Amino acid sequence: MALQVGIVGLPNVGKSTLFNALTSAKAEAANYPFCTIDPNVGVVTVPDPRMDKITQFIKPQKVIPTTMEFVDIAGIVKGASQGEGLGNQFLSHIRQTDAIVHVVRCFDDPNIVHVSGSVDPLRDIEVINTELLLADLDSVDKKYARIEKTAKNTTDKKLKMEAEVTRKVKEALGKGLPARSVVLDDLEAPFLREMHLLTAKPVLYAMNVSDTDFAAGGNDWTRAVEKRAAEENNNTILICSAMEAEIALLPPEERKEFLQAMNAEEPGLNRLIREAYKLLGLQTYFTAGEKEVRAWTIRAGTKAPQAAGVIHTDFEKGFIRAETYHCEDLFTYKTEQAVKEAGKYRLEGKEYVVKDGDILFFRFNV
Repeated sequence: MALQVGIVGLPNVGKSTLFNALTSAKAEAANYPFCTIDPNVGVVTVPDPRMDKITQFIKPQKVIPTTMEFVDIAGIVKGASQGEGLGNQFLSHIRQTDAIVHVVRCFDDPNIVHVSGSVDPLRDIEVINTELLLADLDSVDKKYARIEKTAKNTTDKKLKMEAEVTRKVKEALGKGLPARSVVLDDLEAPFLREMHLLTAKPVLYAMNVSDTDFAAGGNDWTRAVEKRAAEENNNTILICSAMEAEIALLPPEERKEFLQAMNAEEPGLNRLIREAYKLLGLQTYFTAGEKEVRAWTIRAGTKAPQAAGVIHTDFEKGFIRAETYHCEDLFTYKTEQAVKEAGKYRLEGKEYVVKDGDILFFRFNV
């Protein structure tokens, strides 16, 4: 399951610094607007302490975590949807992503230029949201103009529904509402997904603060962003991209000491990755044996045959049953045999909905 998260924000808010820390890549990060021109793409592993615990009881030859892709794009400025700054160049780079991490500057530093001349996170959020909405409106206007007349003069129910969904989205965008606010039923929803609209994607606000404010749990700016995000039904996360970049450069043995000094249990990036994962409605199941312990990504609510299909399509086509127990049962009983003796090892059929943290073995026949 190839999953992409786009990182957006104004220039000089810490996007590329955060991306570098996330991926240990070297996206250019500098104190001037538009230092990122082409998109940077990095693959990161999804940190999951359960995998480490599983390998304490099942000793595999290798461990394979699940992954996500992060895409860092050029900073967006007011008027970008009409060609200001780098204009529409950035838009195509994030239309195919599954979610958006919106980095918001919540720190003041006279040595780092703010594109608008002052720090104001709510204003900055409004700029980005408006540009994404205007870009979507332009796209939907063009689409509706193409299909409206055709839909009126046809008996094709699918085309008529597509036109109606497009009209609903167009109307919402015209009122300044994001595409994700449009209520659609199960038959209509696929038409919205196929539009790849920017404002249809779930958003996580990454509030970038100084190390002092990070240790303090935030500041007045972050509290304002949290309030705004709650009104939008979006989530937030507190991050210090400069500190995360520093942690990423440390040898593993020194990271723990650094984190303890900052009163943190783990790097903020771990939380960011997990929040992005959760934002997409994803969960993890495991396969575990002497050959390998591996994490697999599925959407919440996935049934056993479809979960098996993530490994190989033949597993889904020829699905017979799933043998399963939860990783917490392994942690409690220490061995698979003990899990069986405790009655926690189960046989499940085609209607079983896989739970986050399940350990699965699939029986199939093709």
